Amino acid sequence: MILNLLVIVIVVLFLLLTFGPLESLGWWRDKGADEAHETLADMAAEYGTPAADPPPEQFVIYLSGIGAIDGSSVPPEEVPLVDELRRRLPTWSVANDVFPYSVSNRGLTAQRPLAGLWKRIETLRIANPTSFLPFLVNARNAIQLFVCADRRYGPTYNIGTAQEILKSLLRHGYQLGSGVPVTLIGWSGGAQIALGASWYLGLADLPLKVISLGGMMSDDYGLDKIQLLTHLRGTEDVFEKMGRRIFAGRWPGAIGSPWSRARAEGRIVEIDLGPIHHNDKEHYYDPDTFAPDGRSYLQVSTDAIHSVLIGQPVKEIDWSAEPKEEAGPAPA
Repeated sequence: MILNLLVIVIVVLFLLLTFGPLESLGWWRDKGADEAHETLADMAAEYGTPAADPPPEQFVIYLSGIGAIDGSSVPPEEVPLVDELRRRLPTWSVANDVFPYSVSNRGLTAQRPLAGLWKRIETLRIANPTSFLPFLVNARNAIQLFVCADRRYGPTYNIGTAQEILKSLLRHGYQLGSGVPVTLIGWSGGAQIALGASWYLGLADLPLKVISLGGMMSDDYGLDKIQLLTHLRGTEDVFEKMGRRIFAGRWPGAIGSPWSRARAEGRIVEIDLGPIHHNDKEHYYDPDTFAPDGRSYLQVSTDAIHSVLIGQPVKEIDWSAEPKEEAGPAPA
């Protein structure tokens, strides 16, 4: 029984790997090329909404990690962070309606050949978060991450996600040409998607910054279009470390790569949050593990992102100190 299940999983992973780039290429063939020629003015007319009065001070788009099913069904542990940012930034627009792992913002449970499978997996994940099958969601989305980072297929993929991010901004009242700052927050694989989309978003002349939380990122050319990348990482995050190793453009000797250029220009800031893991336990969204200052790891991550957004230093933690009592809810 176990052997049969293992064979099925291997076959599914092989199919996902084989057909991973085909979604973006098929989208480009069917309608992507036409959409890419759509002017910004036409896009604003179709997807834009009247500006709020007063308009949001800044705009934030949150891009989920590889566990996401669609733009409205992210893993439950991520929801408190997004909700807390909205609470702390009432005059900002904080949106999380973009599915980073589809060029057309189409969730896995939408009109797809395997939609039934993903719906069952989503139901199983809600009922039993520790089940093995939801790993297939991570595997499928991780493949899209590497498509995004690929120099051959990436441009087609990234222009699609950039359009979906821009549509989200317009839906939430962004006015093109206003100069209002935009920040993309990318968790895990979402950080790479944010960088990939940044090249094309830069063509819309957006004042753009990116915050990575445990992101696995390449030396994407999108780095040339952003004002600042702030990379928040845990020292025990093996997946974040993997990104530094597998993408040669991030190696110390990669002189002239987009990553090296951005670092030399001071447009990359890397901040260690402490002994935080990527997932499983003691991770960035963990509400039940506490730092020595009494804050949960979830609060540490939320506070760090909030500080970066408002231009304040990230609070340092003395991890050698004796633990304090558990902190209550974060103050307003």
